[in-house]
Amino acid sequence: MNTIKACIFDLDGVIVDTAVYHYKAWKRLANSLGFDFTEHQNEQLKGVSRVRSLQLILGWGGVTKTEAEQEQLATQKNNWYMEMVNQMKPEEILPGAKEFLTTCRAVGLKTALGSASKNSMTILEKIGITDMFDAVIDGNKVSKAKPDPEVFLAGAQALGVLPEECVVFEDAIAGVEAAVAGDMKVVGIGSSDVLKGANLVIRGLDEMTLDKLYKL
Repeated sequence: MNTIKACIFDLDGVIVDTAVYHYKAWKRLANSLGFDFTEHQNEQLKGVSRVRSLQLILGWGGVTKTEAEQEQLATQKNNWYMEMVNQMKPEEILPGAKEFLTTCRAVGLKTALGSASKNSMTILEKIGITDMFDAVIDGNKVSKAKPDPEVFLAGAQALGVLPEECVVFEDAIAGVEAAVAGDMKVVGIGSSDVLKGANLVIRGLDEMTLDKLYKL
C-alpha cells in the first residue's frame, strides 16, 4: 500500500519563475551602489534568504553597510521586486503546475506550499491558485532557511501527515537537502547533475504523473 499522502511544493522555479524579477531587482540595487551583478551570481542565491542574499551581493561588490543600512537596502530591493510581482498574470504559472496540483487534489492527496518567500500569498493570489493549497508555509511562518527542514516539517504538521508521507518538489540544492533532512521523498525540478540528492529529477511539473509519484 502506498504511503504518500501529501505533496509539498516550493514556489519559485516549481510553480512560477520569479527568479527573473529577483535578478532584475538585485541588479538594480547593485547598480545603484556602483557595481554590477551577474546572472551567474544570481544562480548562487537560489533558495537563499533575502538578508543573506544581500550580504553576499555586498561582499561581491566590496561594499560595507551597517545593519540598519542593510535593512533599508533589503526593503528597497523587495519594493522593486514587488512592483514586478504585482503585475503577474495567471499565464505565468509554469507548464504542468496547475494540472498536476489539480490531479493531486482529485485523488485526495493533500497539498502545501513550502517556500522561503515572504511574498508567497501575493504571488498565489496574482496567478489565481490560492485555493489549490491546503496549507501555505512561507517566510512569514518560519525562521530557519533551507537546508534546514523547518519549512517542510511545518507543512507536514499543517497538513496533519507524517514527514515520511510527504513528497517535496524543489528546484534548489538547499531545498532538496532540506527535504532529505526532514525525512521526506523529493522530486527535483531541473538538472540531475545538480540535484543529486533527489529521488527523481524532472525538467518541470509537466513531466510529473501520479504513476511516477507512487513509485518513489
